[in-house]
Amino acid sequence: MEKFTDFDLLPTLQDTLKEKEFVTPTEIQRRALPLLLAGKSVVGVAETGSGKTLSYALPILHLLKTLENDGNRITVDAHPRAVVIVPTRELGEQVSKVFKPFTHTTRLRVRTVLGGTDLAVAKKNIAGAFEVLVATPGRIVKLLDRGLINFRDVHVLVFDEADQMLDHGFLPDANQIVRACPPHRQLALFSATVSPAVQELMGKLFKDAEVIRSGGSQRVVPTLTTDNREVYDGKRLPLLEKVLAEKVTGGTMIFTNTREQCDKLAAELGKMGRSCAIYRGEMDKVERRANLKAFRDGEVDLLISTDLASRGLDLEHVGRVINYHLPSHMDNYIHRVGRTARAGRKGLVINFVTERDEPFIAQLESVRAEPRKIRTSKS
Repeated sequence: MEKFTDFDLLPTLQDTLKEKEFVTPTEIQRRALPLLLAGKSVVGVAETGSGKTLSYALPILHLLKTLENDGNRITVDAHPRAVVIVPTRELGEQVSKVFKPFTHTTRLRVRTVLGGTDLAVAKKNIAGAFEVLVATPGRIVKLLDRGLINFRDVHVLVFDEADQMLDHGFLPDANQIVRACPPHRQLALFSATVSPAVQELMGKLFKDAEVIRSGGSQRVVPTLTTDNREVYDGKRLPLLEKVLAEKVTGGTMIFTNTREQCDKLAAELGKMGRSCAIYRGEMDKVERRANLKAFRDGEVDLLISTDLASRGLDLEHVGRVINYHLPSHMDNYIHRVGRTARAGRKGLVINFVTERDEPFIAQLESVRAEPRKIRTSKS
């Protein structure tokens, strides 16, 4: 299957693919689509920016529109036929945007129930009949507990960015959501990495699933250039000033390990006269979304964040990632650097390296996609 036209998709979907100029599927799309279209349960492990959302969105829309074309329309309120569980509101909004162009031709309805909305808004969002629900786990469990939504007619259940959800103790919620669905529903799980928690979920709920691992999973992509900069005497800020003076195409994301480090760095950049936005946990959700929008729209070119922004966010214009503080786990590193060099585009990651970080830097050898792309420089 070298082109989307090779897949047995409904003409309405093919028309939208043509309109959006989607011609060649990515590796995960090429491998997952036939299995999902055949009704099989799938676990897909692929690098960030590899097109995982479209891998399940197209089979879902194909299945649900086929049911409708066969005369089996949805007539009952709040009984979705496909459910996509996402870890964050921001990812949920991105997933909905992937579905949206295809709903114009199929006339299928996609609703969202995401964290940060109160119960009244959530109830309004699921009013009436609709086919696809995109939801965060905590919110959907509350609706199930109150009997406000029913999963008895769910044909496909997807866990997207599962590693991030499971980092936050999602397994009990996952079990409850699965139990609320019919026993013969189709399951799909997509993740950029396989943490022990993801492995546990695969063992419990995905025993019979087809497991797909893309060639780039658990590795950095070949279009990413890595530049390790040595930090002398713990003086990171002077090094950052020098790095930020270097030209780059697109925005820059700067990662710290803690909320305190994030706030401190933002304050120091403010003193330098550098505009930046903050994206971290334990801040007002409205402010966090506004900051993300400002960065996405190019109003500010620096986003200072913790690992909260390292997973799921699709920010096309990120040309550079700076690890102001390197993470302690390789999975977090892979997610961070996955914010750039997405969908075949080039990107740059600059790591601030202290003597204490040398063992971690040594581990990078195992995730390199192309040794020539890695270089170490002193500043």
